[in-house]
Amino acid sequence: MIADFLKHLFPRVVLEKNLRLGYTFCLGGLAFSAFLVMLASGMLLLVYYQPTPERAFNSVLFLESSVWGGAYLRSLHRLTSHALLVLLFLHTLRVILTGAYHRPRQLNWVIGMLLLLLCVFEAYTGYLLPMDQLAYWATQTGMELLLTAPFGGLLRSLLVPDGVGQALSLLRFYALHIVMVPLTVLLLSLLHFYRVRKNKGVLPYL
Repeated sequence: MIADFLKHLFPRVVLEKNLRLGYTFCLGGLAFSAFLVMLASGMLLLVYYQPTPERAFNSVLFLESSVWGGAYLRSLHRLTSHALLVLLFLHTLRVILTGAYHRPRQLNWVIGMLLLLLCVFEAYTGYLLPMDQLAYWATQTGMELLLTAPFGGLLRSLLVPDGVGQALSLLRFYALHIVMVPLTVLLLSLLHFYRVRKNKGVLPYL
């Protein structure tokens, strides 16, 4: 799977007609590139961020005011997350409008939808981390909406067992945001690109 993933990203030969620019050119590849930028910028942000209710907000202020390039780095991480979601929605729309979810690509369609949902959830978990008023109330609203969904109460108790913004809840959002969700997205991306190549996707190779 990893070998096919690398061959998809760096093919030895590509048909000339597939290199022509179009309005849907490489949306999936651009989304994955945005994800890689988020990983790189996020790892640098980890150097200064402190995942505790008492220190989270002050650590973000320190990063933006006292660290060289800190404000730029945080803005890059935030704006890239917006770009990732926009690219994923456009990529999903292209797949729907072109019927690329039909046989034999049904499995890859499911994988792609899982990736979209996981990236939305990744953005949601990251929203709480600055621990400002906007982050708190946005997360609180999301948790209240979750109660209306099936098994919502169980999910809410797993995500915020001691209340939004409290120590254990912030730690769970932090762990989900920096380890669990990104690792799952990366593994599913490997599988997604592998299936594209195996199914002779929109870019057939020689």
